[in-house]
Amino acid sequence: MDSKKTFNDLGLSEKILDAINKKGFEEPTAIQAMTIPVMLRDDTNIIAQAQTGTGKTAAFGLPLIEMVNTKSKAVQALILVPTRELAIQVSEEISSLKGDKGIKVVPIYGGQSIDQQLRGLKKGVHIVVGTPGRIIDHLNRRTLKLGGIEHLILDEADEMLNMGFIEDMEEIMKHTNPDKRTLLFCATMPERIKALAHKYMDGYELLTARKEQLTTNLTEQIYFEGKATDKFEALCRIIDIEDGFYGLVFCRTKSDVDSVATHLMDRGYDAEAIHGDLSQVQREKTLGNFRKQRVNVLVATDVAARGIDVINLTHVINYSLPQDPDSYVHRIGRTGRAGNEGTAITFITPSEYKRLMFIQRVAKADIRKSKVPKVEDIIKAKKKKITNDLTAILEDKIDTDYYNWAKKLLEDKHPTEMLAALLNYSFEGDLNPDAYGEITEVGAKGKQLDQEGKARLFVALGKKDKMNPKKLVKLIMSRVSIKHQHIRDIRIMDKFSFVTVPFEKAEGIVVSFKEKGQRPLIIHAKKETDSKGKQRTRRPRR
Repeated sequence: MDSKKTFNDLGLSEKILDAINKKGFEEPTAIQAMTIPVMLRDDTNIIAQAQTGTGKTAAFGLPLIEMVNTKSKAVQALILVPTRELAIQVSEEISSLKGDKGIKVVPIYGGQSIDQQLRGLKKGVHIVVGTPGRIIDHLNRRTLKLGGIEHLILDEADEMLNMGFIEDMEEIMKHTNPDKRTLLFCATMPERIKALAHKYMDGYELLTARKEQLTTNLTEQIYFEGKATDKFEALCRIIDIEDGFYGLVFCRTKSDVDSVATHLMDRGYDAEAIHGDLSQVQREKTLGNFRKQRVNVLVATDVAARGIDVINLTHVINYSLPQDPDSYVHRIGRTGRAGNEGTAITFITPSEYKRLMFIQRVAKADIRKSKVPKVEDIIKAKKKKITNDLTAILEDKIDTDYYNWAKKLLEDKHPTEMLAALLNYSFEGDLNPDAYGEITEVGAKGKQLDQEGKARLFVALGKKDKMNPKKLVKLIMSRVSIKHQHIRDIRIMDKFSFVTVPFEKAEGIVVSFKEKGQRPLIIHAKKETDSKGKQRTRRPRR
């Protein structure tokens, strides 16, 4: 695949390109670049061999969206998948890519109410995504007709074979339009899959996305598992605990890059952003600043990071999990170069663990789990650096003006007191533990939002009041002395909102918003236990 190929080169319409751009994707993966043009030709069957997690859904989903006739209410495409989880995932992904095109996509799988599925099918559906067993149920009930479909996609066909669905797949194919196009996706090509293709596909084009394998032994690879809302706090801690951090922070989309870079700069870090929307002049200026280490943190998308050949990076941070093993390999290969040791750190949420393990297996990488640095360890590391810096200054010749100034300061003060005052004056901000927010340890017992020194507050303002997270933080800070990073887990509903704040600040916030003769604007949220025994906050009864 041409490394410079973009979605614009694949024959997609302006509407679809706009939808892709809104999602923030900049460049097609190898299998997308191969499959989309061939599928849009609509003149051949396809067998596409690519690893899981390489963007296969968009590879067949985007051409399907282009080719579906929205004036018809008939089912035009069936996507068979091995599991209910994948059925939901594929359905949601296609829906997110359709833009304003009125395509109806319905997932059909076992475990979901069949009555609900019947209602959806009766309304008219263009694309059905389903598991083999439940599709056969509907075929037997005659509630799903596949005689007119134009496209049949078998996603993860080799996995369906492993799960014993081969007979079901063959049964379903008998009910489909013989003139349809068939697209078969698989990671491996077992003989039974080849036999299936030979029997039911009258000729096909074979597309294979080559695997790339190279991880460097000079790169230590670790991952942190936690809540998505804690990623930024974890990133700040990693930067702060390292002496001489100089690294790339990778995000998946342009909007994420802008958001992370802006938040870093707001916190006082020397950071800049680079992505596909920058002009060539802006790009060169940003890269120049980074190479000369005027900025030590560069936040980037995979595409924009091309051509960044810096041999002395200390870190590569995967703020967003790469979409495939190749991307992971390319990212972490930017550290550990020219004999230098480096560290690659990947942030994941619990739901992304399986994908990370897949990346580890395919890339033959050794990625170990670690814990985000504790605040006390960061303060200790900062103090050590300050001590080393001061010691280094003592070894140099110091201007006599400073000696004279020091003598005057010590005329009526104890040296220890004066030195303590100077350290406090110079480093109070850097060594303040309150500058860091809390990070919830995944799976830790007793870690509820309104426990462990935190309080959940109810705010009687919502979207209808034109409220958003930024405005709400500004409103609270206008009444109470609190840092913006301590106002966490903001949820804006239509008529009200929730925020989490440090317990010791909560009462002051509540009191400051009390006004005589009026209902309070902010009060403590109520806690209750649901039917599954989980605690949740709810709107207090007024």
